[in-house]
Amino acid sequence: MARASACEFYYFAVREKTRKLKLAPQTPRRASISIYNHRDECSAGSTTARTHHFRMSATPDSEAVLSLEDIRIGFDKGNILDGLSFSVAPRETKILIGESGSGKTLILKLAAGLIQPDSGSVQMLDHDLGRMSEKELLAFRRNIGFVFQEGALFDSLTVAENVAYCLREEHVAEEEIEPRVRESLRFVEMEDTLEKLPAELSGGMRRRVSIARALVTRPRVVLYDSPTAGLDPVTSQTIITLILRLRDTQGVTAVLATHRLQDAFGLASYEFDGRSGRVVPVADNGGSRASGAATTFVVLREGKVYFEGSPRELADTHDEYLRRFLL
Repeated sequence: MARASACEFYYFAVREKTRKLKLAPQTPRRASISIYNHRDECSAGSTTARTHHFRMSATPDSEAVLSLEDIRIGFDKGNILDGLSFSVAPRETKILIGESGSGKTLILKLAAGLIQPDSGSVQMLDHDLGRMSEKELLAFRRNIGFVFQEGALFDSLTVAENVAYCLREEHVAEEEIEPRVRESLRFVEMEDTLEKLPAELSGGMRRRVSIARALVTRPRVVLYDSPTAGLDPVTSQTIITLILRLRDTQGVTAVLATHRLQDAFGLASYEFDGRSGRVVPVADNGGSRASGAATTFVVLREGKVYFEGSPRELADTHDEYLRRFLL
């Protein structure tokens, strides 16, 4: 029997876990956090939040890297996503915010083609994921890096073997694998752990290795599922700095789900300066930066986009529901 790749194993496990929860099939349609001080910004707002009908997009949908249109997907307690639509522009970082169970992780799985919606369409990198076979999706996912919430490393493999696994399964030449593995681990400052097992690493170190694994295939898009969940504040800051570096030095498009507003505002308010190697504040210009990347927020409520806009617009809101996330 052919051995499943690490990537296939993860995707299959997630898909099967989700499948067991789903309702009977419906009729298909074409379907020290010192740099994250945002409290002062939140306390002095004068504009009303733009909710429900307000949509912000840096480029037309035809140029979007990711586009979700009228997505509906249900489980045993009803629809989790119920008419959700938004798009992500090239080089944009879209931050998904919402209460537990609001569908943040579902959106990431939909974007990676791990699950299909009951209705609506998902377009990623000019592909209609609903029209692709599983074989086509497995090849397509090489363009996407997925940072799982708990890291999802193989316990019996070394750090180097974990990072290299997908490359070997794709039959990349051995002489190319080691330099690419070292390059990815060097990026996350973990090159000295090549021969260690995951059990020998701290939670934050395992999370950094998972980011290295996501980067080793040189993806155009990276999906982050609560990358700082369960980490202490100092380690969380390290992870956010790595995400800033990847965004601002390599121009990767990203979708990030998080419960931590300090992380979200950190990504929106700071950028990585490649010349100095330091994280620096972004000028107060609505979230744009020297790199040309944009950071926007999507707040989910009752299965729909309740708010989509810039960090400043969210910080300045008087909307009672949105203010609950800022307190």
